[in-house]
Amino acid sequence: MKQAFKSLLTTGVLAFGIAGAMQAHASVVIAGTRVIYNAKDAEQTIKLTNEGKSPALTQVWLDRGDPKASPSTIQVPFTVTPPVTRVDPGKGQTLRILYTGEPLPKDRESVFWLNVLEVPPKPAADEAGANRLQMAFRSRIKLFFRPAGLKGTQDEASAQISWRVVQSGNRALLEAHNPTPYYVSFASLELSGGGKKATFDDGGMVGPGETQTFPLTGEVARGADARLRYQAINDYGGPAAGEAALNASAPPAK
Repeated sequence: MKQAFKSLLTTGVLAFGIAGAMQAHASVVIAGTRVIYNAKDAEQTIKLTNEGKSPALTQVWLDRGDPKASPSTIQVPFTVTPPVTRVDPGKGQTLRILYTGEPLPKDRESVFWLNVLEVPPKPAADEAGANRLQMAFRSRIKLFFRPAGLKGTQDEASAQISWRVVQSGNRALLEAHNPTPYYVSFASLELSGGGKKATFDDGGMVGPGETQTFPLTGEVARGADARLRYQAINDYGGPAAGEAALNASAPPAK
């Protein structure tokens, strides 16, 4: 099983690179952009649906944040069933994710990534001689493990981030510090004031107690009227607009 798993993943990663360059699309769709696993729950479920016209073989696993890690070597405190399954066109498959009980921090969230690798079926015998390009696709979404009794709520966390502008060489960056026990993800950031505007549109995440920087593009506002507008992402994967003032700007990094 491990050898088959490794073979499928290798094929999928190679084909995924080709597919990305061709702007192709996966047939198997994950119902959601994130999984919230509350510690009090016995399990979490998430549904896969095959919206294509052919059967698809899917393989699923969790990792700790390294997309290149081999599934056979990853150690995570979860199991996912079924790990390998066929999904017929127009049909669905429900995945069950179970926490196996290994210790995780109780004072903050932990984050993992759910991987879904879709491998197309082998060509039929009468198509074996034809020139064909088969592509596999790998989708990856976040899983947040949320202990019971955390202070505040995830919805409130984005408003508690503190922001300031820092300088690294000739590049201005937004520095975000997260004092909450929740991960906060942003779809976009916009800093404006005094007729100037600078943005960051690549998306990013700030972990509990962490500080992250986001490079800005455009003219950076630094006056007292500078305001930050952001699009945070809530537990349902939807946007949550917010606005914040800046703290004092930091001196250039040495």
